[in-house]
Amino acid sequence: MTEIRPGPGDALIVVDVQNDFCAGGALAVPDGDAVVPIVNRLAPAFAVSVLTQDWHTPGHASFASTHGREPFETIELGYGTQVLWPDHCVMGSAGAALHPELAVPTAQMVVRKGFHPEVDSYSAFMEADHRTPTGLAGYLRERGIGRLFVCGLATDFCVAWTAMDGRKAGFEVAVVEDACRAIDLDGSLATAWDEMTRLGVGRIGSGDLLAA
Repeated sequence: MTEIRPGPGDALIVVDVQNDFCAGGALAVPDGDAVVPIVNRLAPAFAVSVLTQDWHTPGHASFASTHGREPFETIELGYGTQVLWPDHCVMGSAGAALHPELAVPTAQMVVRKGFHPEVDSYSAFMEADHRTPTGLAGYLRERGIGRLFVCGLATDFCVAWTAMDGRKAGFEVAVVEDACRAIDLDGSLATAWDEMTRLGVGRIGSGDLLAA
C-alpha cells in the first residue's frame, strides 16, 4: 500500500498523544514525543480526524496502586487478564491533556475512553470488556468514512486495539507505523503486529500518504 491520497471517505485516528504517555509522563512510551511532528504533518491531508484520550477515574481498576500491586503485573478482572499500570491519565489532570505541540486542526471529535472505573479501555471503538461501544463506529459511518489511518501511542496497546476493532467494525484500516511508538512489554509489539496482520490491518509509513 503506497502513494495513498486521502479522500472524503478517509479519516485519521490519532490515539492517546497525551502528556502521560510522552517524556516525563507517568507512563511514558519510549520516544513517544517523536510522533507529534509526524502526526502534525499528516493531519492537513484529512478532512475528518478523530483524537482519543485515555480518561481514567481516580483509583481505576487498571491502576496497580488500586490493588496494592506493582506496575506491569497482571490480574484477572471480570472481562479477562488486565495489565496493571502506573496511575496515568486521570481525568482532568495535566497528564491526561493532549501533548501541547499536537496540532490537528481538522479534528472534530475527541473520544475519551477508560472512564468506567471497573473497565479498562485501549480501543477507541470498544471498552476492554468487548461489549461496551464508544460510539465511534457510528460517528464514522454517519460521516461517510470507510477507511481509517491510525497513529499515536502506543503501537502495541491502544493503537493496535483501535486498528483491530476498526477492522472488526467493517472499516479498511492501516496503521501509520512511523507515527506510532510502542511500549513492547514482554514481546507485545511483535504479538500486536501478528494479530493486526491476521485481521487485515495494513502497515504503512507516513511517506506513503500524499496530501489531498
